[in-house]
Amino acid sequence: MSDGVDFPFSAVVGQDDLRLALLLGAIDPRIGGVLLRGEKGSAKTTVARALAGLLPEGTGFVELPIGATEDRVVGTIDLRQVLRDGERRFSPGLLHAAHGGVLYVDEVNLLPDHLVDVLLDVAASGVNRVEREGVSETHPSRFVLIGSMNPEEGELRPQFLDRFGLSVAVTGLADPADRSEAVRRRLAFDADPAGFARAWAPAERVLADRLAAARPVPLAPGLLEQVAELCIAMGVEGLRADLTLCRAAAALAGWEHRDEAGPEDVRRVAGFVLAHRMRRSPYDPPELPAAELDQRLEEVLGPRPPGSGAEGATDGSAGRGSQGAAPGGGAPDHVVPPAHGRPEAARLPEAERGIFPRSDASPRAATVPGHHEPVAGARGRLVGGRTPTPGAPVGSISPVGTISAAAARVGGAGGGVTVEEQDLREPVRVGKAGHLVVLAVDASGSMDADGRMAAAKDAVLALLVDAYQRRDRVALVTFRGEGATVVLRPTGSTEVARARLVDLPTGGRTPLAAGIDAAAEVVRASGGDGYRPLVVLVSDGRATWAAGAADPVEASRRAAGGLLRQGIAAVVVDAEVAPEAVPGHRTGIALGLARPLAEAMGARYLALGELSGETLAGAVRSSLPTR
Repeated sequence: MSDGVDFPFSAVVGQDDLRLALLLGAIDPRIGGVLLRGEKGSAKTTVARALAGLLPEGTGFVELPIGATEDRVVGTIDLRQVLRDGERRFSPGLLHAAHGGVLYVDEVNLLPDHLVDVLLDVAASGVNRVEREGVSETHPSRFVLIGSMNPEEGELRPQFLDRFGLSVAVTGLADPADRSEAVRRRLAFDADPAGFARAWAPAERVLADRLAAARPVPLAPGLLEQVAELCIAMGVEGLRADLTLCRAAAALAGWEHRDEAGPEDVRRVAGFVLAHRMRRSPYDPPELPAAELDQRLEEVLGPRPPGSGAEGATDGSAGRGSQGAAPGGGAPDHVVPPAHGRPEAARLPEAERGIFPRSDASPRAATVPGHHEPVAGARGRLVGGRTPTPGAPVGSISPVGTISAAAARVGGAGGGVTVEEQDLREPVRVGKAGHLVVLAVDASGSMDADGRMAAAKDAVLALLVDAYQRRDRVALVTFRGEGATVVLRPTGSTEVARARLVDLPTGGRTPLAAGIDAAAEVVRASGGDGYRPLVVLVSDGRATWAAGAADPVEASRRAAGGLLRQGIAAVVVDAEVAPEAVPGHRTGIALGLARPLAEAMGARYLALGELSGETLAGAVRSSLPTR
C-alpha cells in the first residue's frame, strides 16, 4: 500500500494459483479460508490486500496484529461507556470490522492457539458469539480469511492445517521476464500510486463486477461420489476435504460461467484442498507430488480430456499467459515502456478473456498424540475473572471483570461508575500447555563426544516431529572449553533446526556449571507462559572448568541446586562410557558422577546403556511433565 492506495489485483504478475485460490475463497467463504505458505517477498500480503479492492463497496481489509488480544479480536464491553454512564454496552472487535471483507493474519503459525481456534470457528460459521464476563453478544461475521506463514518460523499444527479450506505454496517468480515485469510495475506504482491505480481501474472493475456476480453452481450427477472416492484413495481423514473439494469445484465452475461443476473442476482444485491435509509429519513436503496426484485423479476421474488445459495449453505454459506477457515474449502491449512508468488500459487480456488460465494438470499447491489438558495460565482463552487472593499481590487486572463488578455493585443506579478495591478482578485464562525441552549436551573432549552430538541431533529432530502435532518447543545447549552455547533457541520448526545443527564442534574442557546455567537461562527467557519446561542434561557428570577459577565440581553442584530451587523439572542422562569399551582407559573403573549430580538437581537419573537419538528421544518423552 502506498499513500492509501493498494496495488491492483489485476496488475499482479504471475501467482496464478494464489490469485485463483483467493477468488474461490471470496466466492464462497464457507470454503474456510486460504492459507498462503511461502518465502518472504513473494507478494502474499500485496495480493491479499488487492483482493479486498475487488469486494463490494464498504467492505475492506482488516489485518490482525500478531500481538492482538482476544478482546481486541472478538469484542468486549465498552469500558468508557460503563465508567461514564454505568451502562454495559458491547464494543465490537476486529471480527465485526472484517464482516464482508478480508481478514488477513500474517504469521498465522505464530498466533496463539486459542485465537486460531476463534478465527477458524467464525470463518466457518459466519457468526461471532461472545459469552463471558457478563458479555452476551452475537453478530454476523462473514469474511474471507487469509492466513500467511513462512514455514521456516515453525509449522502450523495439523489440527489447524486441516481447518483451512485451501492452501497454496507461494514461490518467487523464476522467469527473468516475469521478475523484471513485476519489478517494473511495482516501481511504477511506487512512483505514482494514484495514476497507476487509475490506469488499471477498467481491469479492476471488470474483475470486481464478475466476482460480485459469481455464485457456486450445483455439482454434476455422480461428482459427489467421485470426490468421496478420491479422498478415500488419498487417505484423507475426516470429511472436511470432501466438503471443501465440492465447494471449491462449485465456486470454480461458477467463476468460469458454467452451469454445473464437473470432474475437471475437481481436478483443478484438488491440489489446493489436499496438499496440506496429506502432511503427517514436518518432513513431508507441503506440496503433493504431481505424479502421485495425477495418478489418483486419473484413477478416480478418468483421463484428462484432450485440450482441457488452459486454453488448450498442456505443457504448463498457460500459467505464464496471465502474467501480462505478450505472445511474442516481449513487453505486454497494454503496458507502456518503462520510461513512462505505468500501464495503459488499451487492452485488458485477463479481464476480457474472463478467466485465469489453468495449470496443465493440477494447481501447484501446491504420531504422537498430545496429552495437553487445559491449564490455567497467563495465556490462553479468557474464560472469566476472579477475586484476587487476599494479601497476595495482584498480577494483571481484568478490565472487563473489574468494571462489571463495579457496575453490579452500584446496581445500575445510573451515572458513572467508580471502581473500588473490592471490585478488582484478575483474568482467568485457559489454554493447552505445551512442553519446552531444553537439551544440554556435554560437547567437551571427554569420551565419545562426537557420539553424544550425533545422538543429540537425532533426538532434537525426533522431538520436533512430536512438536509438529503438539504445542511443544525444543532447544539445544552445548558446553565445551570455557563456556556454553545456545545452539538452537526454542523452536517448533524442523527447518530452523536442520540449519542450526549442521556443524556442532566438540573438544576441550568441561564447563558443566556453565551448561546447566545456560539451560536454566533458556527456560527463564522463554517466560514459561503456556509451556512446561524440562531440562535434559546429557553428561558423564565430570566437570573440569568453571568461571572465576572456582572449583569445577562445586560450581556444577551449585548450578544443579539452582535448577532445583527454581522448580525446573530435569533429567540427567548418564553419558559415561563403560571403561571396558574404551581402549587404554586408565582406571577401568566407572566414576559414577552423573547420579549424585542428578540428586543435587532433584532430577530423574537415566543410564541408557547405548546412547542414540532414538533412546534419547524416548527418554525425553517418558520424562515429560504432565501436571
